Amino acid sequence: MSIPIRTTTSTIATPKKPSWHRKEYYTAWVYTAPALILLLIFLIIPFFIAIYFSFTNERLVSGSLPTYFVGLGNFKQMLEDGSLHRALLNNSLFGLIVVPVQTSLALFLAILINRKFRGVAVFRTIYFSPVVAPLVVVAVVWSFLYNPGQGLINEFIKAISFGHLGPYDWLSNPGLALPAIMLLSIWQGVGFQMVVYLVGLQGIPESLYEAARVDGAGSWQKFWHITLPQLRNTTIFVLIATTILSFKLYTQVEVMTQGGPENATATVVWYMVHESIHNVRVGYASAVAVVFFLIVLMRVIPVLRSVVVTEEREM
Repeated sequence: MSIPIRTTTSTIATPKKPSWHRKEYYTAWVYTAPALILLLIFLIIPFFIAIYFSFTNERLVSGSLPTYFVGLGNFKQMLEDGSLHRALLNNSLFGLIVVPVQTSLALFLAILINRKFRGVAVFRTIYFSPVVAPLVVVAVVWSFLYNPGQGLINEFIKAISFGHLGPYDWLSNPGLALPAIMLLSIWQGVGFQMVVYLVGLQGIPESLYEAARVDGAGSWQKFWHITLPQLRNTTIFVLIATTILSFKLYTQVEVMTQGGPENATATVVWYMVHESIHNVRVGYASAVAVVFFLIVLMRVIPVLRSVVVTEEREM
């Protein structure tokens, strides 16, 4: 007589996460929630509203014209809008010149003040002070500097040229207005990139420079083979941030030239504000905003993709 053997399967209980892990998890969400809520209210929701408005004839003031669906009408109109094309060209020229010049100057200044000498903190403060100054105030001050009659810039040019050059009407000349805003933007924003580079320079191990010094490497060789490779991620961040800021150019244009003369300084952001507020064409301005967002995204994504590919190759 065989005795049946009953087999029982025992389930192994998965260990529960410690309570302190759950506490950290919920604490992180609590601290992150305010920023996420603000992003949702002021960035994500308005963007989807802009997408909806881009397919309508929405006006800033409703009046007697009701809102109705226009399909791709706003986007078709953009193809024939000469003012918008000029604004895109101005933005492209601004970015092509300001981004590399500002980045190179920021790296030069960071290397210059990344040395131990008396008064270095004063120079760091001087270079960074334009960044914390209100941009509207900076634009007003530079408008006085560009004044063709008594502006200091024209007086300086006349002094160094012994009266052979100048005065120039910087903000009323179609060929000089955009370069004048470029000069202001480089001066005002270079301090931020300088601080970012300064942090990157201070993170480079000194042992690398000591080893290069023992091998007889010169200053240029140390810069090319140690400093630049070690600042690769910093440079990528600076280039992306500066590119995005160059596309957001608005305050200087509004304060100094209002897009003139002859649309020589009009930018896409300024044009969007002008169309939505002055011409009360919210629907058309929303379409411009959506397309402009995609353009900026196409500029940034290849850079980020190259970073990811490079990181995967190095791993």
